[in-house]
Amino acid sequence: MNIKEKIIGDVVVLSLKGNLMGEPDTTDLRDKIYSLLQDDFVNIVLDLAKVKWVNSSGLGTLISSMTSIKNKGGEMRLANVTDKVESLFVITQLIKVFKTYESIDRAVASFRK
Repeated sequence: MNIKEKIIGDVVVLSLKGNLMGEPDTTDLRDKIYSLLQDDFVNIVLDLAKVKWVNSSGLGTLISSMTSIKNKGGEMRLANVTDKVESLFVITQLIKVFKTYESIDRAVASFRK
């Protein structure tokens, strides 16, 4: 799992590349998000454009990350969700839980409303 960080105003965009399927990928993402929360970055966008697949362990990581962010008073958005991953969100009904956007720009702009 490759994670690139970009800060736009008070929003952190994490661009993920690879699969979100258990160790060590899920640990890397969780550690990165916890590190951001400790630095008081609470508005986070996950760019999933280059994430090919997510399994149950990956879904658990996304849910626990979102919960940690909300507990700190922030919000998490997902951008560029691939069709394969989106179909998984639909099947698991998580499409109702996650806020998804077609682009990073739209996801970042959604924090300004």
